[in-house]
Amino acid sequence: MLTRLDRAFQAFFRWVKAGETPGYPRFQGANRYTSFTYMQYGNGATLDNGYLVLSTIGRLAVHWSRPLAGTTVHADPQALHHFLAQAEWSVEAVHTQRLALLRQALGETPFILGLDETGDRKKGHTTDYVASQYIGNLHGLANGIVSVNAYGVLDTTTFPLLFRVFKPASRLKPGDVAKSKPQLAIEMIEERLALGFGLRVVLADSLYGESGPFIAALHRLHLPYVVALRSNHGVWMLPGQRIRQTRWRPFARVFTDGSREQRFLRETISGTRHSVRYFQLTTDPATLPPETTWDLMTNLPGKIEQTVGNTFGLRTWIEYGFKHAKDDLGWADYRVTDYANSERWWELVMSAYTLVSLQSPAVAALGHLVGASPTAASPQVPPPSTPLAAHPAWDTSTGWKHSFNNLRLLLQPYVWTCLLLPWRHLLSPPHTQAVQTGLAALGSLVNTFRLALPT
Repeated sequence: MLTRLDRAFQAFFRWVKAGETPGYPRFQGANRYTSFTYMQYGNGATLDNGYLVLSTIGRLAVHWSRPLAGTTVHADPQALHHFLAQAEWSVEAVHTQRLALLRQALGETPFILGLDETGDRKKGHTTDYVASQYIGNLHGLANGIVSVNAYGVLDTTTFPLLFRVFKPASRLKPGDVAKSKPQLAIEMIEERLALGFGLRVVLADSLYGESGPFIAALHRLHLPYVVALRSNHGVWMLPGQRIRQTRWRPFARVFTDGSREQRFLRETISGTRHSVRYFQLTTDPATLPPETTWDLMTNLPGKIEQTVGNTFGLRTWIEYGFKHAKDDLGWADYRVTDYANSERWWELVMSAYTLVSLQSPAVAALGHLVGASPTAASPQVPPPSTPLAAHPAWDTSTGWKHSFNNLRLLLQPYVWTCLLLPWRHLLSPPHTQAVQTGLAALGSLVNTFRLALPT
């Protein structure tokens, strides 16, 4: 549009300079505008699984007489797009291998299972399963795509397990079956159990706590859980029974960094106490602020008054850490519209996430990793010194973010090598040899890093 406008004014002033009296440039009517132009591939026009995708228009089936200019293999800006949309690799195979490695790393150790949804805003409706729906990080309705995610927690380390895209009824494709988010969560839990993963407790928000089929499935699978409820949650009681609440009891909310804050907890008993119990958790029992007051339901046995609050409190921390880890790895940074390609991208992100999580001391302590330092298996023992620690940006801390930053740092020499090698042909032989020697020494230094992987 801007190119045509520029050409029109150039012609207008050229005619004026030549002494002619041209008409002033104007927009043509819709019936006179018979064509439009995309200046280059990737700028408003892309390929997606053989379809031509045009901005503001959508996906078009096209019979090609020759390759589209800019789509050849050497088109670096679109290399990732080609890898997602056209490369021959199986997302199911990668997914299976990732879970198998994670299963080896964890052994028989049970872990906390968290369930959550991830919503990403998307413009238009060309991307599969995009619709107006609740987006959690926006706290309201927006046009976007939503996935249900299952993730594990071991000590303070989170690791991804599985994801399912939520398919709104208005966007179902032929062959799709409408499933609620709790139904997707049940499928993921059953798949995890079938693979031999041990679950210690399931944590979920009120969307799942208010789902009868979801809670029934947890009981059928004999899984302990702590779930949130809406404040107006109702319970059936026999005639003559009444609701009573215990007094508020203070307890110490212990955060992952070791800090503590006082919280208050009371139990709500409807009629008689059963194996499923109800608690209310708050920061202020006098005012019950909505932002920091939660209603909980759990089937955890025993005296849990001092622990159930901390158990559920992990969900908020996990949700926060899980979201930021996926953001760091580019969960929403894909430019494909077909879900099969989006699923490929998400699985690559989950694979990178898993690789970082495997470097944590909590996983190393289980003893199933090759390359994990024996001293790193204990958080109380400082990690051994390494030549890489001399790098000013190297982080000797043990958190997920620190491991991620170090792994990203280790990739930089490879990137620099790829950029520098083409320039060696411009140098004299002595200088070329010096560059190659320096790069080889840097590569050897990077290779001193012992990547922790399952045996």
